[in-house]
Amino acid sequence: MRAIVVRHYKTLINASGLIMGWGDAPPVNGWEADLIHVNKVLNKHDIQFSAVYTSYLERARQTGMFYARKQDIRLVHDTVALNEVNYGALYRKSKSWVEKNFPEHKKNPDFVYPDGESFRQMQTRSVEFFESLAHKRQDQTILVVVHAGVIRGFISHFLGLPYAENLKRKITHRYIGDFVFKDGQCVRYNELGTLSGFVRDGAIAVPLERSVPQSSPSTWTASPTPA
Repeated sequence: MRAIVVRHYKTLINASGLIMGWGDAPPVNGWEADLIHVNKVLNKHDIQFSAVYTSYLERARQTGMFYARKQDIRLVHDTVALNEVNYGALYRKSKSWVEKNFPEHKKNPDFVYPDGESFRQMQTRSVEFFESLAHKRQDQTILVVVHAGVIRGFISHFLGLPYAENLKRKITHRYIGDFVFKDGQCVRYNELGTLSGFVRDGAIAVPLERSVPQSSPSTWTASPTPA
Protein backbone atom coordinates (compact mmCIF):
# COMPACT_ATOMS: atom_id res chain seq x y z
CA MET A 1 0.00 0.00 0.00
CA ARG A 2 1.06 3.52 -0.72
CA ALA A 3 -0.54 6.10 1.58
CA ILE A 4 -0.34 9.78 0.78
CA VAL A 5 -0.88 11.63 4.05
CA VAL A 6 -1.88 15.31 4.09
CA ARG A 7 -3.09 17.79 6.68
CA HIS A 8 -6.53 19.42 6.68
CA TYR A 9 -7.16 23.04 5.65
CA LYS A 10 -6.20 25.84 8.05
CA THR A 11 -9.00 26.94 10.40
CA LEU A 12 -9.63 30.15 12.31
CA ILE A 13 -8.59 28.39 15.52
CA ASN A 14 -5.35 27.18 13.90
CA ALA A 15 -4.61 30.80 13.03
CA SER A 16 -5.52 32.15 16.47
CA GLY A 17 -3.09 30.20 18.64
CA LEU A 18 -5.78 28.30 20.49
CA ILE A 19 -5.98 24.61 21.40
CA MET A 20 -8.27 22.69 19.04
CA GLY A 21 -8.20 18.91 19.34
CA TRP A 22 -11.64 17.38 18.85
CA GLY A 23 -13.31 20.77 18.42
CA ASP A 24 -13.77 22.39 15.04
CA ALA A 25 -13.81 25.81 13.44
CA PRO A 26 -14.50 27.45 10.06
CA PRO A 27 -11.66 27.69 7.56
CA VAL A 28 -9.59 30.86 7.22
CA ASN A 29 -10.08 33.16 4.25
CA GLY A 30 -8.25 31.78 1.26
CA TRP A 31 -8.17 28.29 2.76
CA GLU A 32 -8.25 26.66 -0.65
CA ALA A 33 -4.79 27.99 -1.59
CA ASP A 34 -2.99 25.31 0.45
CA LEU A 35 -5.19 22.54 -0.94
CA ILE A 36 -4.77 23.73 -4.52
CA HIS A 37 -0.99 23.77 -4.01
CA VAL A 38 -1.01 20.23 -2.60
CA ASN A 39 -3.21 19.02 -5.45
CA LYS A 40 -0.78 20.49 -8.00
CA VAL A 41 2.07 18.58 -6.35
CA LEU A 42 0.03 15.36 -6.45
CA ASN A 43 -0.65 15.93 -10.15
CA LYS A 44 3.04 16.68 -10.79
CA HIS A 45 3.93 13.29 -9.33
CA ASP A 46 1.03 11.66 -11.21
CA ILE A 47 -0.45 10.31 -7.97
CA GLN A 48 -3.84 8.68 -8.42
CA PHE A 49 -5.56 7.26 -5.36
CA SER A 50 -8.40 4.75 -5.16
CA ALA A 51 -9.81 5.74 -1.77
CA VAL A 52 -9.86 8.65 0.67
CA TYR A 53 -9.77 8.26 4.44
CA THR A 54 -10.14 11.10 6.92
CA SER A 55 -10.69 11.71 10.60
CA TYR A 56 -14.26 12.27 11.75
CA LEU A 57 -13.61 15.99 12.33
CA GLU A 58 -15.19 18.37 9.85
CA ARG A 59 -11.97 20.10 8.78
CA ALA A 60 -10.49 16.76 7.70
CA ARG A 61 -13.69 15.48 6.12
CA GLN A 62 -14.17 18.63 4.02
CA THR A 63 -10.53 18.55 2.96
CA GLY A 64 -10.89 14.90 1.97
CA MET A 65 -13.95 15.73 -0.11
CA PHE A 66 -11.99 18.46 -1.92
CA TYR A 67 -9.33 15.98 -3.05
CA ALA A 68 -11.86 13.23 -3.74
CA ARG A 69 -13.74 15.47 -6.17
CA LYS A 70 -10.48 16.16 -8.01
CA GLN A 71 -10.19 12.45 -8.81
CA ASP A 72 -13.90 11.74 -9.21
CA ILE A 73 -14.15 9.69 -6.02
CA ARG A 74 -17.63 9.90 -4.56
CA LEU A 75 -17.18 8.19 -1.20
CA VAL A 76 -14.94 9.47 1.62
CA HIS A 77 -14.33 7.16 4.58
CA ASP A 78 -14.17 8.93 7.96
CA THR A 79 -13.27 7.51 11.35
CA VAL A 80 -12.72 8.72 14.92
CA ALA A 81 -9.59 6.57 14.99
CA LEU A 82 -7.82 9.23 12.92
CA ASN A 83 -8.97 12.19 15.04
CA GLU A 84 -6.49 14.64 16.50
CA VAL A 85 -5.54 14.18 20.16
CA ASN A 86 -8.50 14.91 22.44
CA TYR A 87 -7.48 17.87 24.59
CA GLY A 88 -10.74 17.60 26.51
CA ALA A 89 -11.34 20.59 28.79
CA LEU A 90 -8.52 22.57 27.17
CA TYR A 91 -10.44 23.17 23.93
CA ARG A 92 -10.11 26.84 22.88
CA LYS A 93 -7.60 27.61 25.63
CA SER A 94 -4.61 29.62 24.42
CA LYS A 95 -1.52 27.55 23.70
CA SER A 96 0.63 29.89 25.80
CA TRP A 97 -1.74 29.46 28.77
CA VAL A 98 -1.67 25.68 28.41
CA GLU A 99 2.14 25.61 28.25
CA LYS A 100 2.30 27.70 31.43
CA ASN A 101 -0.28 25.73 33.40
CA PHE A 102 0.44 22.22 32.09
CA PRO A 103 4.24 21.79 32.01
CA GLU A 104 3.88 18.26 30.58
CA HIS A 105 2.09 19.61 27.50
CA LYS A 106 3.87 18.29 24.37
CA LYS A 107 6.72 17.01 26.54
CA ASN A 108 5.26 13.85 28.06
CA PRO A 109 3.34 11.72 25.52
CA ASP A 110 1.70 9.78 28.36
CA PHE A 111 0.19 12.84 30.04
CA VAL A 112 -3.62 12.58 29.91
CA TYR A 113 -5.35 15.91 29.33
CA PRO A 114 -8.30 16.75 31.62
CA ASP A 115 -11.42 15.01 30.25
CA GLY A 116 -9.34 13.95 27.24
CA GLU A 117 -6.57 11.54 26.32
CA SER A 118 -2.79 11.39 26.00
CA PHE A 119 -0.71 11.70 22.86
CA ARG A 120 0.28 8.06 23.32
CA GLN A 121 -3.37 6.99 23.32
CA MET A 122 -3.99 9.01 20.18
CA GLN A 123 -0.92 7.55 18.50
CA THR A 124 -1.94 3.99 19.39
CA ARG A 125 -5.46 4.23 17.94
CA SER A 126 -4.41 6.09 14.77
CA VAL A 127 -1.43 3.81 14.06
CA GLU A 128 -3.53 0.69 14.58
CA PHE A 129 -6.06 1.96 12.05
CA PHE A 130 -3.33 2.96 9.61
CA GLU A 131 -1.78 -0.50 9.84
CA SER A 132 -5.19 -2.09 9.25
CA LEU A 133 -5.42 -0.12 6.01
CA ALA A 134 -2.00 -1.44 4.97
CA HIS A 135 -3.42 -4.97 5.14
CA LYS A 136 -6.82 -4.10 3.66
CA ARG A 137 -5.51 -2.10 0.68
CA GLN A 138 -2.21 -3.82 0.03
CA ASP A 139 -1.86 -3.05 -3.67
CA GLN A 140 -3.54 0.34 -3.71
CA THR A 141 -2.66 4.00 -3.34
CA ILE A 142 -4.87 5.87 -0.87
CA LEU A 143 -5.13 9.43 0.45
CA VAL A 144 -5.31 10.00 4.21
CA VAL A 145 -6.34 13.42 5.57
CA VAL A 146 -5.47 13.94 9.20
CA HIS A 147 -4.01 16.36 11.74
CA ALA A 148 -0.57 17.60 12.76
CA GLY A 149 -0.56 15.52 15.95
CA VAL A 150 -1.55 12.37 14.09
CA ILE A 151 1.16 12.95 11.48
CA ARG A 152 3.82 13.38 14.17
CA GLY A 153 2.62 10.13 15.69
CA PHE A 154 2.84 8.30 12.35
CA ILE A 155 6.36 9.52 11.59
CA SER A 156 7.64 8.82 15.10
CA HIS A 157 6.14 5.32 15.15
CA PHE A 158 7.01 4.09 11.67
CA LEU A 159 10.52 5.57 11.63
CA GLY A 160 11.29 4.39 15.16
CA LEU A 161 11.88 7.89 16.58
CA PRO A 162 11.53 8.83 20.28
CA TYR A 163 8.01 10.19 20.56
CA ALA A 164 8.58 12.69 23.38
CA GLU A 165 11.29 14.47 21.40
CA ASN A 166 9.05 14.97 18.38
CA LEU A 167 5.75 16.23 19.79
CA LYS A 168 6.42 19.79 18.62
CA ARG A 169 7.76 19.23 15.11
CA LYS A 170 6.23 21.64 12.59
CA ILE A 171 3.69 20.17 10.16
CA THR A 172 2.35 22.71 7.70
CA HIS A 173 -0.92 22.63 5.78
CA ARG A 174 1.15 21.91 2.65
CA TYR A 175 2.78 18.79 4.06
CA ILE A 176 2.57 15.65 1.90
CA GLY A 177 3.84 12.45 3.51
CA ASP A 178 4.46 9.46 1.25
CA PHE A 179 4.33 6.17 3.19
CA VAL A 180 4.90 2.85 1.39
CA PHE A 181 4.01 -0.45 3.08
CA LYS A 182 5.02 -3.98 2.19
CA ASP A 183 3.85 -7.08 4.06
CA GLY A 184 2.25 -4.82 6.65
CA GLN A 185 5.43 -2.85 7.38
CA CYS A 186 6.40 0.65 6.37
CA VAL A 187 9.39 0.31 4.02
CA ARG A 188 9.69 3.78 2.53
CA TYR A 189 9.00 7.34 3.69
CA ASN A 190 9.30 10.55 1.72
CA GLU A 191 7.94 14.09 1.82
CA LEU A 192 6.65 15.60 -1.42
CA GLY A 193 5.28 18.92 -0.18
CA THR A 194 6.53 21.54 2.28
CA LEU A 195 9.05 19.72 4.44
CA SER A 196 8.12 18.88 8.00
CA GLY A 197 10.09 19.93 11.05
CA PHE A 198 11.43 16.38 11.19
CA VAL A 199 13.40 17.10 8.01
CA ARG A 200 14.08 20.81 8.45
CA ASP A 201 15.33 20.31 12.01
CA GLY A 202 17.65 17.50 10.91
CA ALA A 203 15.92 14.65 12.77
CA ILE A 204 15.64 12.67 9.52
CA ALA A 205 16.64 12.90 5.87
CA VAL A 206 14.31 11.88 3.06
CA PRO A 207 13.65 9.70 1.18
CA LEU A 208 14.18 6.82 3.61
CA GLU A 209 14.00 3.10 2.82
CA ARG A 210 14.41 -0.23 4.59
CA SER A 211 14.07 -3.88 3.63
CA VAL A 212 11.73 -6.49 5.09
CA PRO A 213 11.54 -8.63 7.09
CA GLN A 214 12.63 -5.98 9.58
CA SER A 215 13.93 -6.74 13.06
CA SER A 216 14.93 -3.24 14.11
CA PRO A 217 12.73 -0.16 13.50
CA SER A 218 15.78 2.12 13.44
CA THR A 219 17.68 0.62 10.48
CA TRP A 220 16.57 3.04 7.80
CA THR A 221 18.84 4.23 5.00
CA ALA A 222 18.57 7.43 3.03
CA SER A 223 18.15 6.73 -0.65
CA PRO A 224 19.25 9.05 -3.48
CA THR A 225 16.70 11.61 -4.55
CA PRO A 226 15.82 11.20 -8.26
CA ALA A 227 17.20 13.98 -10.46
